[in-house]
Amino acid sequence: MQQLGFIGTGSMGSILLESFIKAGIPEEMIHVTNRSVEKVRNIKTKFKHVSDHSSSRSLADSAEWIFVCTKPADMVGVLKDMSTYLKSHHVIITITSPLQVEEAEELLYKTKTPVVRFIPSIVNLSLQGPSLVTFGNRCSNRLQNELNQLFNLISSPISITADMTRAASDLASCGPAFISFLVRQMIKGAVEETGIKEGTALKITESMLVAYGELLRGKQFDLATLQKRVTVPGGVTGVGLDVLEKNTKNTFHDMFKATHKKYANDRDHIRELLNK
Repeated sequence: MQQLGFIGTGSMGSILLESFIKAGIPEEMIHVTNRSVEKVRNIKTKFKHVSDHSSSRSLADSAEWIFVCTKPADMVGVLKDMSTYLKSHHVIITITSPLQVEEAEELLYKTKTPVVRFIPSIVNLSLQGPSLVTFGNRCSNRLQNELNQLFNLISSPISITADMTRAASDLASCGPAFISFLVRQMIKGAVEETGIKEGTALKITESMLVAYGELLRGKQFDLATLQKRVTVPGGVTGVGLDVLEKNTKNTFHDMFKATHKKYANDRDHIRELLNK
């Protein structure tokens, strides 16, 4: 196993780092750097044997496979800087959707460093759930297999093409937030319309969701057959579904339009940074 580096230890960077340690990667094989001393201190408090570095250059001296976990707007500048000292034995793993793999490769054309985009999800903290992978042209079949072995420790990697990026990310990465919002709205409705205590409704719903996931994992049902099994003709579930169908007809269409519009704006900003 290669030494792993993490540039940026914010929300997703820290989730990835914690997931790999939870999956059995020794802390001694992990290296981090962040502009925020406090964020690095928080990591070191939790994982004492993780190595912290004062700069990306210092980190690259110790780590071969490097996750770049910065914000999209910062990633171009980070990669331009890294292009001055990376070697061909390094592998750059970006985690942001607006920067395409080909663009990252072009930024690192002098070093011939392989690039892969790995888009994780918060559910990977459970060492399960999807991750989205796009390999660059410099990734040999052997390297792809080795990287997939790493990604498999915390997720089920799914290979995607550039045109799938936003939709797949909405489902895999944004999906947990979207589902949480909808479930919280269901709980809110129950509390306000029926008088059930919020804590009781939350406990019931969270327990239901855990068991629901187990049914899907055990392949006893898929989404469609589960809905059909619960829905009795003329019953209460059917009445509720009629209301949901009526009121959510265009909701998700509008949601995907909004996320794709934001993605297009982010892509425009990335292009501006690339052309500077």
